[in-house]
Amino acid sequence: MEASAGLVAGSHNRNELVVIRRDGESGPRPLQQLSGQICQICGDDVGLTVDGELFVACNECAFPICRTCYEYERKEGNQVCPQCKTRFKRLKGCARVEGDEEEDDIDDVENEFNFDARNRQDHAFAADAMLHYGRASDSDLHHGLHSTPLVPLLTNGQMVDDIPPEQHALVPSFPGGVGGGKRIHPLPFSDHALPVQPRSMDPSKDLAAYGYGSIAWKERMESWKQKQDKLQMMKKENSGKDWDPDGDDPDLPLMDEARQPLSRKMPISSSQINPYRMIIIIRLVVLGFFFHYRVMNPVKDAYALWLISVICEIWFGISWILDQFPKWLPIDRETYLDRLSLRYEKEGQPSQLSPVDIFVSTVDPLKEPPLVTANTVLSILAVDYPIDKISCYVSDDGAAMLTFEALSETSEFAKKWVPFCKKFNIEPRAPEWYFAQKMDYLKDKVLASFVKERRAMKREYEEFKVRINALVAKAQKVPEEGWTMQDGTLWPGNNVRDHPGMIQVFLGQSGGHDTDGNELPRLVYVSREKRPGFNHHKKAGAMNALVRVSAVLTNAPYLLNLDCDHYFNNSKALREAMCFMMDPLLGKRVCYVQFPQRFDGIDRHDRYANRNTVFFDINMKGLDGIQGPIYVGTGCVFRRQAFYGFDAPKVKKPPTRTCNCLPKWCCCCSGKRKKKKTNKPKSDMKKKNSSLGASAPVCALEGLKWLERLSYINATIYPWTSIPLLAYCTLPAVCLLTGKFITPELSNVASLWFLSLFICIFATGILEMRWSGVGIDEWWRNEQFWVIGGVSAHLFAVFQGLLKVLAGVDTNFTVTSKAGDDEAFSELYAFKWTTLLIPPTTLLIINLIGVVAGVSNAINNGYESWGPLFGKLFFAFWVIVHLYPFLKGLLGRQNRTPTIIIVWSILLASIFSLLWVRIDPFLAKSDGPLLEECGLDCN
Repeated sequence: MEASAGLVAGSHNRNELVVIRRDGESGPRPLQQLSGQICQICGDDVGLTVDGELFVACNECAFPICRTCYEYERKEGNQVCPQCKTRFKRLKGCARVEGDEEEDDIDDVENEFNFDARNRQDHAFAADAMLHYGRASDSDLHHGLHSTPLVPLLTNGQMVDDIPPEQHALVPSFPGGVGGGKRIHPLPFSDHALPVQPRSMDPSKDLAAYGYGSIAWKERMESWKQKQDKLQMMKKENSGKDWDPDGDDPDLPLMDEARQPLSRKMPISSSQINPYRMIIIIRLVVLGFFFHYRVMNPVKDAYALWLISVICEIWFGISWILDQFPKWLPIDRETYLDRLSLRYEKEGQPSQLSPVDIFVSTVDPLKEPPLVTANTVLSILAVDYPIDKISCYVSDDGAAMLTFEALSETSEFAKKWVPFCKKFNIEPRAPEWYFAQKMDYLKDKVLASFVKERRAMKREYEEFKVRINALVAKAQKVPEEGWTMQDGTLWPGNNVRDHPGMIQVFLGQSGGHDTDGNELPRLVYVSREKRPGFNHHKKAGAMNALVRVSAVLTNAPYLLNLDCDHYFNNSKALREAMCFMMDPLLGKRVCYVQFPQRFDGIDRHDRYANRNTVFFDINMKGLDGIQGPIYVGTGCVFRRQAFYGFDAPKVKKPPTRTCNCLPKWCCCCSGKRKKKKTNKPKSDMKKKNSSLGASAPVCALEGLKWLERLSYINATIYPWTSIPLLAYCTLPAVCLLTGKFITPELSNVASLWFLSLFICIFATGILEMRWSGVGIDEWWRNEQFWVIGGVSAHLFAVFQGLLKVLAGVDTNFTVTSKAGDDEAFSELYAFKWTTLLIPPTTLLIINLIGVVAGVSNAINNGYESWGPLFGKLFFAFWVIVHLYPFLKGLLGRQNRTPTIIIVWSILLASIFSLLWVRIDPFLAKSDGPLLEECGLDCN
């Protein structure tokens, strides 16, 4: 037999055989040479026509193909000859396919449109029939497969001494079956009972001697199988109603699109992330050489300063490593809202999107204005989501009647605002911020009635604001007997610390319709019960109460919590979250989806880093690439099951007293706790573990990846950086006051390490801004507030945590004031936030004093002392520049800066200035005589 069937290659890992075409051979072959040949696609006999003649599929090149492969290529393939690429013509006895020309010379009407038999066949039967064409029966094949597990070996079509002819690759047989039927495996070989025995080719022979075939046929066959699987799935979902098995349904492309993933990861391009990673490695190497120089070159006349500085720098280096490497794999994410709608929102059917319960928490309506809370609620009620799937729960932890009445007014205004937003597709859907936008509000608006209705709605909102302001003014004067409701009964929340639970449903479930007659989302007011003597756990306790109340009323599978001053700036935000939560492949592994925070009403330069874009656009993207972002306290969609957890497995009965009792007992006391770890979109989900191990998962060998461990460690210890940061910011002033410095005189090599480290620091920041899109002003503002927060908020957090752990002293925190200060609810939270200003103010004063002292000392001692002074001044100005926003804010609020802050700061600065007692900068120094022991004995 000629070696014309192609190269048959196989793999014992995939259990499949592949026929590889030889590209070098082409051109037609004589018809007489095809007699007795096999199909070049499946390896079966070409066969004869109904007239007894040799079957020829292609009249141009006479490429040998059997009737089965010919019909398959016409119906499911590309309908062209594999060799000459000429389109197959319809032969007598074959069904017509789309694209066939009308031919009068073929009288075959009875077979031309005979599709009924094929339509009634199942996909699995059709595929198996192709593999069994012209072969033995299934029973013979099954017997042959399990009687002698042989696999066709690779030959060149010739007889080989050590290979029997029945085991040639092109003519495989399985003895033991009746009739000795043969079987070719063009599809993946799935019988694992057959051991694969690979045989190497003869290297002395040319590849062309092994024949040629069609690898493209295998790929088309796999594509055809996938298509048939999808068609079968669609048929089951439609229950066979009006189903077109030929795939002519116009909705098939949409149904196929609906089965695509709802989101995808978008890694940062290699041209941006690879230089960033490279400079991190370079900086790590430079940092090692820098620390080697610092440790090996102490300052003998200022050993204490040198030691403190080295310890601080080593801590900064470790902190940088813990913070930097979690950014090694940053990613972006893209959602497909159209696929979500195609999958869960079919025309004419109820929406299948999951319900969502939204929590809004507030405490003091005088510090958190009701108008702000009302805007948040209105943006929730007008969100682009099915109205029967949305429920808004407002938690009033202060039990204020003002909040209750403001929500009542809000529910009435929502009946006008919600249909207006949905009719004209308004963004954002918080009225205060929508009407305050300085932009062309007519852009993309095509309805002629928009201008008139917008003007009327703006007037309605202004009247709504007046009514809310009237309620706030009324609440300023509390009656002696307490507030009274409309029916004359006392308001249950008059005593903030002792009142029953209150729940009021304002909207939803036919509780009110909008102006168009449509149902509105559910709006519920909740004030949890409080009794004296119980720890109510502040906001955490309020959230727990909302979880329990919502579980009784709506029990939505997903929860979203918002602060009262956070609104939806994108009405499709919930749909974005559902693209992760309801993804058919990865959705069940998602615990929560964290949205970034964006702030309005701040100055153009963002002098106080309110936007915090570095954290959300750099740190959070890095964490998302290795496991999932952290929860920031608001703007997060949770899976309810993540709160409830999983039931612990039932306790097994104690083992009987046998010889294997001791090992069973020992395994329960292992030192490692296994952790169910998965990399999930946007989140991390953990199951409760019933193991008795007590070690943390960060230390478990099989628990976390090394980048995840660094992230957990960094999130745990980063506040501790405030202690060495405070000490390091104090060193410049001490150096200027004492005339000492933390480094010896720099050599050329030492200067090179210092310069290289500064270049790497700036290069890391520049490349970080490049792949994240963060501006240089935002990056620099973040660096400034890293220092400001480190020497104030983080420092106090560390000491308060130590007091709570070591001495049991708990600390209360105040609510952030969004309006005028008032002490009506001061008993709820008590904390003197002004003490946070003392450390940074003290640092500013002592460094400014140090600069003045250093410059005056250099002036008095001559120009030779200016050289060492530049390093000290640079060190001091580094601290002052980082604290400049704090200084600007402090000076900008002179009328409100507490006197105690100024007193304490000056006092502490004076203490540090006492180190300068031996320095008199305004008088020249004169050296007195040196007294030494005489070397001569005068006696």
